[in-house]
Amino acid sequence: MRLTSTRHRSIVLLATVGLLATTAMIPVAAAAGPPQKSGPSPAFSNAVAFDVSPALTDIGSWAPRRSVPSDPDQEPVDIRPDRGRTGADRGHSPDGARQAAAPATAQTIGAPLANFEGLSNQDNFNLFGFRVNPPDPVGDVGPNHYVEMVNLAVAVYDKSGNLLVGPLAIGSVWAGFPVEDCTDPSGDPIVLYDQLADRWILSQFTTRGLPYYYDCVAISQTSDPTGAYYRYAFPTQEDGVGSGLYSFPDYPKYSVWKDSYVLTTRDFGDAGSYGVSVYALEKNKMVNGQPNARAVQFYISGDDPALLPLIGDGLLPADIDGKTKPKNATPIPIIGTQDDDASYGATFDAINVWEMDVQWNARPDASLEFAAQLPVAPFDSMFPCAPTSRDCLPQPGITNPTQYLDILSYRQRPTYRFAWRNFGDYDSMIASQSVEAAPGVAGMRWYELRRVGGTYSVSQQGTYAPGDGVHRWMGSAAQDWQGNIALGYSVVNGVDVFPGIRYTGRLRDDPLGQMTLGEGTIIDGTGVQRTTNSRWGDYTSLNVDPTDDCTFWYVNEYYTLDGQLSSTAGWQTRIASFKLPGCFAKS
Repeated sequence: MRLTSTRHRSIVLLATVGLLATTAMIPVAAAAGPPQKSGPSPAFSNAVAFDVSPALTDIGSWAPRRSVPSDPDQEPVDIRPDRGRTGADRGHSPDGARQAAAPATAQTIGAPLANFEGLSNQDNFNLFGFRVNPPDPVGDVGPNHYVEMVNLAVAVYDKSGNLLVGPLAIGSVWAGFPVEDCTDPSGDPIVLYDQLADRWILSQFTTRGLPYYYDCVAISQTSDPTGAYYRYAFPTQEDGVGSGLYSFPDYPKYSVWKDSYVLTTRDFGDAGSYGVSVYALEKNKMVNGQPNARAVQFYISGDDPALLPLIGDGLLPADIDGKTKPKNATPIPIIGTQDDDASYGATFDAINVWEMDVQWNARPDASLEFAAQLPVAPFDSMFPCAPTSRDCLPQPGITNPTQYLDILSYRQRPTYRFAWRNFGDYDSMIASQSVEAAPGVAGMRWYELRRVGGTYSVSQQGTYAPGDGVHRWMGSAAQDWQGNIALGYSVVNGVDVFPGIRYTGRLRDDPLGQMTLGEGTIIDGTGVQRTTNSRWGDYTSLNVDPTDDCTFWYVNEYYTLDGQLSSTAGWQTRIASFKLPGCFAKS
């Protein structure tokens, strides 16, 4: 086995070890919840491979760069062709929490602070000789850096936007790793900064399969994201039908918890099964570079019609903001959403809350329980798209509906992130999703959940969709240490708003359910996407700066005319920061 650097000589191969299995029970849920039934059992294992990478600064020269003629009309590679139900639009169902206009306030949202270019599809062309769609833009901010990942590249910037490392092919982060699948250009990346451990996490899934799929996770050795990383590969379980084949871990979403890194995936078994997996990874061993880090996985079968509405197209784990840790033995909240207009069997609109508890003892113990079902104001996730379920949102000058943009709202799941914060006497959690806010108009539904003791409630909710004919979708939400909430998203219309990026917000004591501060612009688009695969997103990320716990950092995609002319999918990304009025650094 080839080493990736002479400075790092140890590679440890580990066999998957099946450990304890206990039975978690799903208790009787809150009002309108499902009946009590046996829940999934935990499957423990160890990482199957571990080593230490070179510094990212040393990896940079290895990225394969090609110079070949570019055909601007060539269709991009469709990353992770989407699977699962889509359902049919049955007409608009009125939104019960729509905010049609921002109320007048004495304060307005501020302009961006930092605002700079991120990765683009041209970077993929320079690295691989081809372009891809969708980009799946994601990033996070630390004390001194911003790290961005897209399909299929990664880069490190300082907070002024100066490029420090990259663009690198994501697979090159795992160059020379024992599990060669991790070196592939597979994608669906997530990057996280763990403010509790002062470490960075980079990840992607694998796509070779037959029989194995892996979650590839790299943890920085220090607080410097340009340095070396501990590299791990965790295997998926066999699929849910006992075929001996394994589940493809689609749409992985990671989060930081006190003693675990949490991961949810949307699993498609090679033998035809469907479900959702919830993992916890042993954080302490990973940040300390111990080869035998453990994982636990729960598989929730979507082939069970009683469970399908409770998982939909995926669950989202709570991701800690701020430096106040969860109290000891606090379970990890994991949420999904359900819409009675969709095709998963829900009879009303709600947020479903699961809780996972993990104890990393010598004999580890873990449980996953259904904790609450919270009815919410009616929303409609089934958008009138045609001729396919992806051809949804018009663009200026585009008359071919196969070139409309995908809203992806029909995927029954909240969009990344599920931001969690400890306010002492309660936990506050922020989530969002794209919806049809008015007939044929996309808007952003957002929620604040609270947990007091073990009881969950919807503290407030709203659908931001000012009556200006602009579509707002593919968003991400979070809150600062004062309890002010921000929301970033994509915008477009079919007349004069090219695909661009905006944001809004509210202060803690403002009227509930209202984004009161108007709208800020990160960048106005000047071009359109011309590909007929229509993909957009499939997620973005709004994060809070750990240095002041006030400044929000957002990454999303947009289009320029140069990008439009360069390719049918000549997307670019933009990274920007902003504060809401009156927030000051937490002392």
